[in-house]
Amino acid sequence: MKRTLGKSGIEVSAVGMGCWAIGGTWKFLDGEAGWGEIDDDESIRAIHAALDAGATLFDTAANYGCGHSERILGKALHGKRDQVVIATKFGYVVDEKAKNVLPYDGDEEHGDIVSHLRADCEASLKRLDTDVIDVFQLHVWGYDLEKSVAVREELEALVRDGKIRTYGWSTDRLDAVRSFAEGPNCGVAQQQLNVFDGNLELLRACDELNLGSLNRGPLGMGILTGKFTPETTFGSDDVRHSAEWFEGFKDGKPNPEWLKRLEAIREILTTNGRTLAQGALAWIWGASERTVPIPGFKNVKQVQENAGAMQFGPLTPDQMNEIDNILGRDPVLA
Repeated sequence: MKRTLGKSGIEVSAVGMGCWAIGGTWKFLDGEAGWGEIDDDESIRAIHAALDAGATLFDTAANYGCGHSERILGKALHGKRDQVVIATKFGYVVDEKAKNVLPYDGDEEHGDIVSHLRADCEASLKRLDTDVIDVFQLHVWGYDLEKSVAVREELEALVRDGKIRTYGWSTDRLDAVRSFAEGPNCGVAQQQLNVFDGNLELLRACDELNLGSLNRGPLGMGILTGKFTPETTFGSDDVRHSAEWFEGFKDGKPNPEWLKRLEAIREILTTNGRTLAQGALAWIWGASERTVPIPGFKNVKQVQENAGAMQFGPLTPDQMNEIDNILGRDPVLA
């Protein structure tokens, strides 16, 4: 299965690999933002396994592990760069030694990102051990729309200079995506999307604007794999321990309502021999031909399962509608 990233024309596998978790432990605004301890050797083996399984897109960020995820990805892809598409993100002060990420000028929404943009790009290029970033994304969800215009123009300049191939914004704000899409070389939007959560208006705008839709949280930070119970807890060094911003978790545990809904649609998601995780990815493909889910991973088994979803393809329109009926919501394919 293949997807094209909108007007960029860049072709990728229908599933990408999200590299947040392999960054290890780090702080965002002095709060835990990692997914617990990691094994770098296993991370590299997993990246190689993903390639072997047909995955060609890897999505990381300067923030993830304060540069560590980018470094591990660059190491794993040494000698294999021509086989992959690398997406990364920018927009924050990244302190690699202190393992802490802070906004520019102490103001997440209004800080001066544009004057640091080229330096941020060069830092990511160095950590990734590459000469060009395929997809460069603004990582600040709520950045000021007016100030973002200058960021967009600088990204256009980076494309002209051959430093990046295309760019986008990781946000669920429709106005932000529309603004960035005015740039001729904007090719993607990264949005939160899974069977229970996501801005469908934004997804439909990707059709209108000819953008690829990269989908974070496609497995609900692990909930949609079926491996959690209402009593599952997470260590203090795992972002899910305090992820109150994500509806799938409450008080450091999986949201019981999400678990109930998952059981209600389990039979549909697991048709044709799919695992639950593979069914959740199939739902995303069924929602739009522009979607590229980027599930996270920490080991070989996870990437093999996620990449293996491509052999089954998307859910059918009938299955998509049946899920909407069970969940009592408006049709996704309306």
